[in-house]
Amino acid sequence: MESITTRLSALFDPGAIAARISGFVPDLVAALLAFAVFFLIWRLARRALEPILVRAGVDETARAFIQTTLQYAILAIGTVTALAQIGVDTASVLTSLGVAGLTIGFAARDALSNVISGIFIFWDRPFVIGDLVEVDGHYGRVAQITMRSTRLVTPDGKMLAIPNSTIVNRTVASYTNFPHLRLDIPISIGVGEDLDRVRTLLLAVAAQDPQLMRSPAPSVVVTALNDYNTTIELQAWLDDEKEHLVARFRLRERAFEALREANVDMPFETLRLAPLELRSSASPLIGGGD
Repeated sequence: MESITTRLSALFDPGAIAARISGFVPDLVAALLAFAVFFLIWRLARRALEPILVRAGVDETARAFIQTTLQYAILAIGTVTALAQIGVDTASVLTSLGVAGLTIGFAARDALSNVISGIFIFWDRPFVIGDLVEVDGHYGRVAQITMRSTRLVTPDGKMLAIPNSTIVNRTVASYTNFPHLRLDIPISIGVGEDLDRVRTLLLAVAAQDPQLMRSPAPSVVVTALNDYNTTIELQAWLDDEKEHLVARFRLRERAFEALREANVDMPFETLRLAPLELRSSASPLIGGGD
């Protein structure tokens, strides 16, 4: 009992506590200074690296990936150096982090899958920042590509964060890989309409749009023959693919107005409900049984 009391007294002795603190403070200050130095190195490297990459012709997507990788590397080295200053066995810490990383990686498979998919996106480059893409039914301009998600800005101003694993495992439609883009405007007309007349009207609409290319020339083709209408498609190449959404809406509206003014029949499928006529019940048999 006396031994325990002696040990507790020594443990909470003000002089001993002050000695331990006075011995730990210099190491703590050195650790903070080391981390601050590496943090400053990262800030300076980020500012210096950006113009170098721009002059080297590296696109924005690759620049973001390089800067993110450099950031994590410098901060990781700074953290290990700071821990070493306060007497932490960094080798044991790294070993423990490796074991913990395996455990966390197994528990957070989806998050790890997004990180790996982000590396694949940076490597394969199906699109870059600024491209107009459609992913899993979502359309927008690529604003940022991180290690976890790709962020799109939709035409109505919303920001969508799509997990990178979704992008890797889905079909990605890019509207900006080539300088020109074809606009396809489907229209349904009556089966009795004169196709040559309708074709002339639609080609005249396309000819009045200055953003549409003259070569290849716009065309009108029949895409389906239905029971109640004929589906045709106005096809025209757009000179600037970045304007394709506005140009598509404008061309569809002008085509509809031109056909309506020319009294072209544009039927659509309808469902008509009519009440059933109820028959009167059968008359009872005359002269039935007793």
